Amino acid sequence: MTKVEGMIVNSLSLCYHNKVILAPMVRVGTLPMRLLALDYGADIVYCEELIDLKMLQCKRVVNEVLSTVDFVAPDDRVVFRTCEREQSRVVFQMGTSDAERALAVARLVENDVAGIDVNMGCPKEYSTKGGMGAALLTDPDKIEKILSTLVKGTHRPVTCKIRILPSLEDTLSLVKRIERTGIAAIAVHGRKREERPQHPVSCEVIKTISEALSIPVIANGGSHDHIQKHLDIEDFRQATAASSVMVARAAMWNPSIFLKDGLRPLEEVMQKYIRYAVQYDNHYTNTKYCLCQMLREQLESPQGRLLHAAQSSQEICEAFGLGVFYEETTRELDARRADLLARTPEEVGESAEDISGVIKMAVKFDRRAYPPQITPKMCLLEWCRREKLAQPVYETLSASQCCEIKPYLLSIKHRCPHMLLQVSSTQLSAPALSPGPSARFNDL
Repeated sequence: MTKVEGMIVNSLSLCYHNKVILAPMVRVGTLPMRLLALDYGADIVYCEELIDLKMLQCKRVVNEVLSTVDFVAPDDRVVFRTCEREQSRVVFQMGTSDAERALAVARLVENDVAGIDVNMGCPKEYSTKGGMGAALLTDPDKIEKILSTLVKGTHRPVTCKIRILPSLEDTLSLVKRIERTGIAAIAVHGRKREERPQHPVSCEVIKTISEALSIPVIANGGSHDHIQKHLDIEDFRQATAASSVMVARAAMWNPSIFLKDGLRPLEEVMQKYIRYAVQYDNHYTNTKYCLCQMLREQLESPQGRLLHAAQSSQEICEAFGLGVFYEETTRELDARRADLLARTPEEVGESAEDISGVIKMAVKFDRRAYPPQITPKMCLLEWCRREKLAQPVYETLSASQCCEIKPYLLSIKHRCPHMLLQVSSTQLSAPALSPGPSARFNDL
C-alpha cells in the first residue's frame, strides 16, 4: 500500500479509469453472463451481490471437469463460480454489515478475483434487513470501518457502490469520507434509496461527486433514460463527468451493448449465452431467468412459450435449436468426469498412502455417549451419504482370538477430494466387502 494525500491506497489496483463495466445484478451476474459481457467488450465484470454469511459457509473447490474454481455451500450448491478467463477482470461484490466478516470473505476469494466490492446501494429488503446494502448509507462509521478493514487486510483493490443521499451536502460528505479509507474507486447509482428505475437518474449529482473526488467515479443508473446503444455509454459518461460507466439493465436485456460495432441480434446473443451456460453447468433455473430478461416483450412468442415451459437445460437448448450442442457438450463433460474418477493416486501426483494434511488424534469410543444403535461406523456411513460417496468397505487385518476389545484405527480414503479420514473405534466386526472406498482396521 502507498499513501496519497493522507489516504491509504492499495497498490495492487485494477484500473478503473475509462472503463465500461457490467454492473452487479442479482441472479443475472453469474459466470455465463460475465463471460458473455467480456466477449462483447466489457472491461470489468461484477458478480451478483453475495452475502458474507453465506460465503463463509462455503469451501473452495477446484472443479477439474469445468476448469473452474467453485465456492460450494454445505448443501453442495455452488454459490460463486469463476474461471481463469475472467480472473483479471472480475470483481467480487459482497453484501455485509460487519468489517471482520467482510475481511474473512475477501481473504477467501482474493486469489481468484481482481477486486473486492461492498454493496452499499441495494434498496431491496433481502439486503437492507440485515443492515447491508443501502441500509449502510445511514451509518457512515460502519462504512468507514468496513472499507478501512478491507483496504488494510486484502491484496486486492477495494471499491464500493452507493446511492445518493437526500441532500447533496450529505452525499458529498459521505463520499469524501469513503475516499479517505483508501478505496480504489466508487460507483454511484444516481438515484436515492427510495427511487426506482422509472425515476430519472441524477446526472448532475454524479457529476458533482466526480468533480469533488480524486479517485475514479463510476456512473451507474443510466439504462432507462440514457443507454440504449453503445454510443450512449460515452454520452452518459460525459454527462456525469465520471471516469467510467457501469451498465446494468441495458446489459441484462442485451449484453452486446458493450460491442462498439453495435447491438447483435438477440437470437444470436441468447444462443451464445446458452452455450456458456451449458459449458459451465449453470443451473437451468438461472439460465431460464436470464433468458427471460432478454426476451422481455417476446415472452409470449412461440419461442418464449417454449422457454417458459422448459424444465431442464436440455429443454432450453432444444427450444433454441441447440439440442445437438447440448448432447455433445454433456458427453464431453461426462467423459472428463469418468477420466478423473479413473485416475490412480499416482496419476494425480500422490502416493497411494499419502496422508499429508491429515490430523490424527485419539478418540475414545464410549457407547454411553452415543444414542442407541449409533456407532462410529454409522457416523462414517452418514458422512459418506452426505458427501455423496460410495459406502465404506471394511477389512479386519488383525484381531485377538479371544473377544478382548482393543482400539483400532479406521481409515477411509476416496479419490475425488483426495482426503483421508481417520477415526478411532473399538468396533471389530467387518461387513462383507462391497464396491466403494477402501477402509480397514489396523491394530494399534
